[in-house]
Amino acid sequence: MGIEEYGGGQGPQADVLVVTTNDVPGYRVEQVIGEVFGLTVRSRHLGSQIGAGLKSMIGGELRGLTKTLVQTRNQAMERLVEQARARGANAVLAFRFDVTEAADVGTEVCAYGTAVVLARE
Repeated sequence: MGIEEYGGGQGPQADVLVVTTNDVPGYRVEQVIGEVFGLTVRSRHLGSQIGAGLKSMIGGELRGLTKTLVQTRNQAMERLVEQARARGANAVLAFRFDVTEAADVGTEVCAYGTAVVLARE
């Protein structure tokens, strides 16, 4: 896997800024729109489960599961941005991920934060 398959986040020309901080230097919050989130649940692929089980016995990175989790997080973040944009936001502050098991059949990933309208100071 190349480096692009291990990461995520936004490109440099994003129309909705997403940050983990509570503020953005050089900008002021003009309007707080409220909480936004993007959610996805992914089931486990039987082949990757078997491979992961075998790999866990000898150690090492579970590359198939890593790639799936990256894709899942990116999808949750895309949905968060879509919701923020649809509500008129140009930024999401205090961005976080929450990952939980979903009834033993998959993994739930929720990207969440506070949608706001930022203006340059």
